[in-house]
Amino acid sequence: MSAKNISGRKAEINLLKQALSSANPEFIAVYGRRRVGKTWLVREFFDDALCFEITGIHRASLNDQLANFAHALGKAAGVSLLPQRPLTWFEAFALLEQFLEALLSQEAETKRVVFFDELPWLNTPRSKFLSALEHFWNSYGSRKNNLVLVVCGSAASWILQHIVRAKGGLHNRLTRQIRLSPFTLAETEEFLLHRGINLTRYQITELYMVMGGVPFYLMQAEAGYSAAQIIDKVCFSATGLLRTEYDQLFASLFAESEHHRKIVSLLAKKHSGMNRNEIVAASHLTTGGRLTQILEELEASGFIESRIPFGKKEHDIIYRLTDEFTLFYFAWLKPLGKKITEQGYWMSRQSDSARTAWSGFAFETLCIKHVRALKAALGIAEVQTSDAPWRYMPVKESPPGGAQIDLLIDRRDATINICEIKFYQGEFTLDAAYANELRRKINIFRQVTGTRKNLFLTMITTYGVTDNAYRKELVSNVLTLDALF
Repeated sequence: MSAKNISGRKAEINLLKQALSSANPEFIAVYGRRRVGKTWLVREFFDDALCFEITGIHRASLNDQLANFAHALGKAAGVSLLPQRPLTWFEAFALLEQFLEALLSQEAETKRVVFFDELPWLNTPRSKFLSALEHFWNSYGSRKNNLVLVVCGSAASWILQHIVRAKGGLHNRLTRQIRLSPFTLAETEEFLLHRGINLTRYQITELYMVMGGVPFYLMQAEAGYSAAQIIDKVCFSATGLLRTEYDQLFASLFAESEHHRKIVSLLAKKHSGMNRNEIVAASHLTTGGRLTQILEELEASGFIESRIPFGKKEHDIIYRLTDEFTLFYFAWLKPLGKKITEQGYWMSRQSDSARTAWSGFAFETLCIKHVRALKAALGIAEVQTSDAPWRYMPVKESPPGGAQIDLLIDRRDATINICEIKFYQGEFTLDAAYANELRRKINIFRQVTGTRKNLFLTMITTYGVTDNAYRKELVSNVLTLDALF
């Protein structure tokens, strides 16, 4: 076991430690989006405890997957000549049992780890892989107290459907599961510092709004470069990693990704989000099981999130695109196509109005994701809350008009934080016009919802709010970037 090179991931490390120290067999599923660090976490943590590892091959045939298995087993056994390729997965797992039996009986007091990476790719059509895996665990693995079986995959929805929520032979067989999410801002800061990259929190936030907390993307950052320079190199140079990442991302996650892309494209144009009926009308997909599955797959993979707006019911769920890189792709990379940009393209757009608009929404999305940190900064970490953006569109254009609130934190202590989120290069100043707009929003919210709760206007900005008469009158709380870290 080795955790010294792993940044963040404290909860995940504790779970894996418990698995290694337990007196029972362990079956663990690790899932999450592509590039989020699943394989790295498993390999780095278990280290020498790994006794067998195989990685599925994308879109390979059954014969190729079985040949891959034979190679992996030969490597684990330390033999120079590869074993003969098994003819079926049942035969393959029988060979794995023979290999493990000798090893586990010799090291009865030591946990040994078997790791199946990119498990969904091993499950080729008509291969009976899942049936063989079920038989292996139920008849052999579940009886070996010193065995840990770890399965992993980027197709999060497949892992959920066939492993976590399995209805067949693997029903309730998992002992632990990890949904590996991108780093938080705090974990991103730790990760960058571990790599010798010193950036201000403002610049870390700029980087996060483009890459999210995806470790593999963040690994492209180099010491001595500003956030703008890193973004220029990684996103806009002809050989930049993220220049062509979008197409690869969906192709690797979803077998038939056309509808997934269509929904993501629609949500990229509607920052306030869309309900199910709006998605159906705009996408021309029929409402039903297939649409439900696509939305669940996109959410399980971390691209979108669903929230019930304040005062609404479950059937009023709003879906929003929340993956930082995907939002950035639609705003900046997709419009460029294959056009070669000039050196310093991103740096030259520091004051571009389009960049200002994009960064405002990207920062808003980031803050909503970090609502737990915001609650801690407000001193309500232990208070039960619900949170979501809020919008009101009147049926007809008449007073009081429409309104949109970036984030509401509805608290059990009869209080609601109405959060206004602003990404700004310095202190944000409330002027008369903006103060009037805030008053209007608060009045519309109280009028439309009929709430009798306390309403606290909370400003979330990069560097705070200028102390003037409008701030004294309207603002109850001011949170800065530090609250998000």
